Amino acid sequence: MENNKIVFFGTHSYDRHAFTDLNKQENLGFDLIYHRSFLDLHNADETHGAKAVCIFVNDRADREVLKKLKENNVEILALRCAGFNNVDLASAKEFGIKVVRVPAYSPHAIAEHVIALILTLNRKTHRAYSRTRDGNFSLHGLMGFDLYGKTAGVIGTGKIARVLIGILQGFGINVIAYDVFEDKEYEKKSGIKYVSLDELYEKSDIISLNCPLTQENKYLINKDSIAKMKDGVMIINTGRGPLINSEDLVNGLKSGKIGAAGLDVYEEEHDYFYQDRSDQIITDDNLSRLMSLNNVLITSHQAFFTQEAMHNIVSTTLHNVKDYFEGKELVNEVSVQS
Repeated sequence: MENNKIVFFGTHSYDRHAFTDLNKQENLGFDLIYHRSFLDLHNADETHGAKAVCIFVNDRADREVLKKLKENNVEILALRCAGFNNVDLASAKEFGIKVVRVPAYSPHAIAEHVIALILTLNRKTHRAYSRTRDGNFSLHGLMGFDLYGKTAGVIGTGKIARVLIGILQGFGINVIAYDVFEDKEYEKKSGIKYVSLDELYEKSDIISLNCPLTQENKYLINKDSIAKMKDGVMIINTGRGPLINSEDLVNGLKSGKIGAAGLDVYEEEHDYFYQDRSDQIITDDNLSRLMSLNNVLITSHQAFFTQEAMHNIVSTTLHNVKDYFEGKELVNEVSVQS
């Protein structure tokens, strides 16, 4: 390969071990340079001398950053994730920078995490665990409900959502769904029913967000949509943080309109998620309020984090770059129209 350097941003020890190990195991011959900090305009010069840059969900690839990458002769931006809302695709195209991603690393990982959040919030096992460790074996405040016979509204019916729907149906849950692009063949085969957003809000006991973030659906969950929901609805978000207006979510929880919320993502997660902030004050007021509520469960964007998913992410990412260097078709390229 003409230039074998890949500069990584936003990395942790597990990233470095996984990429380094596979690079050696498959004898790919890459020179892997790791940075702990997230990519932004302040550290974009660290890409000098590399044709390939690898980023994750909290790295920033807006027009100014991409311009700097172009000045440093970067040719390909490899996302080690499925989402690409943090990349200015139009500017990437203008500057001639290819953008590739990992479209499907493990839909099972995400779907199973949704179920973990639902079960934990419903049966309050997180609270029971803390109590019994302190010798408190009372059941006060721990009552849940049978999932059987309830209705779940799934927003987005891509690969992750379809795995999730299969699991939900295994619990005897009725599933209704919303998607901008309805797949009638899948609807018939799976036994779900596509409905409007308003009907989904009205009928769902549990709502799971499994759609990508777009300009059109930012703050999909807001005070107006919350007002249309069932009293006591459970909301789960493993998609992207800005799908939910956090302030409106807090108000819905405080009023009791929302019965519980499970969040693996948060709209302002950049300054907190994937980092140890245990010795600092959380200055984000909405995040602090959400963390203080016992009917809210927040995980740190970990839904993807399984052995199988990590292997698939690493393998696909490195082979995306390898294909580019070898002049092969980029099957996982992201275009402006995506």
